[in-house]
Amino acid sequence: MSSQLGQLFHISTWGESHGGGVGVVIDGCPPGIELTEADIQRDLDRRRPGQSEITTPRHEADACRILSGVFQGKTIGSPISIMVMNQDARPGAYDEMETAFRPSHADFTTQAKFGIRNWQGGGRASARETIGRVAAGAVARKVLETLGLKVEIVAYVKSVHQIEAQVDPATVNSEQVESNIARCPDAEAAARMIDLIKKFRTEGDSAGGVIECIIRGVPPGLGEPVFDKLEADLAKAMLSLPATKGFEIGSGFAGTRLTGSQHNDPFAMEQGRVRTTTNYSGGIQGGISNGEPIFFRVAFKPTPTITRPQQTVTVTGEETQLAARGRHDPCVVPRAVPIVEAMAALVLCDHALRQRGQCGKI
Repeated sequence: MSSQLGQLFHISTWGESHGGGVGVVIDGCPPGIELTEADIQRDLDRRRPGQSEITTPRHEADACRILSGVFQGKTIGSPISIMVMNQDARPGAYDEMETAFRPSHADFTTQAKFGIRNWQGGGRASARETIGRVAAGAVARKVLETLGLKVEIVAYVKSVHQIEAQVDPATVNSEQVESNIARCPDAEAAARMIDLIKKFRTEGDSAGGVIECIIRGVPPGLGEPVFDKLEADLAKAMLSLPATKGFEIGSGFAGTRLTGSQHNDPFAMEQGRVRTTTNYSGGIQGGISNGEPIFFRVAFKPTPTITRPQQTVTVTGEETQLAARGRHDPCVVPRAVPIVEAMAALVLCDHALRQRGQCGKI
């Protein structure tokens, strides 16, 4: 089972949803970087369950502990281990799932692959696994700062179900995103999203949505021209998240409706540096960052675990119905915002270190 990401800034997440705890081991973090548990906790608090009326009611403090790799408040170059204990696990709520597969979840496919699965909350397929990613992402941000990169990563909810927000990626900021529990900078759209999510929860149903992310301050030169293109690694990182079903960068699929003369980003000089007058490329050309803002979208499907009865089969092949009793988000996108930001930070950190190692500068 692959639970690892990155080449130089290398992470390995561990733990199950209803086990003793979850966490991450980070290898390749440079020494001498100031790091405390508080630096990590800020992002974990944005991801944790039970934070609002539109998230899962599971109550977890998600308090992190740094077990290794940090001495007197600074990284020492050895592996950094970060752990979060599970406190509000209720494995009994999943008894029916021991013998019945949840539709559109990882139950059947995990059983088919390994011949065994942790049916309590989905095990490794649970979004609780992303705690390790968010913790590592907080460390990655610190590394980027230490490398002298003033990178700003802002993700936000662009749509929920059929409600789409009007957001200007050029000006959106984190304060606007965090101004409401939907994490949508468009206040009017956010209010409708919240009402819709509450409605779906009452009906025992769920909704999907789209998260957009804008990354400012990335210098030109990060990424590789063939297999490790920067957008390819971003796509892998985002599509490795639970419930993701689509990734677009820059113009995405809409760019197919333009001609080359319309879609090309003309170059121009601005204050002594090469710039593009448009950004259909989304900040990456030829797999390498061009210095413009990186802009992408991630699609999340409706939460597959719902309380409505659904047609399914048992592990012995008998047809049956299943209505889940666990605690789940009726829409995952508000809590996924900090996770998308963390994954972006991890990819950028790894490529920044690779660029420094190969070319001696960033």
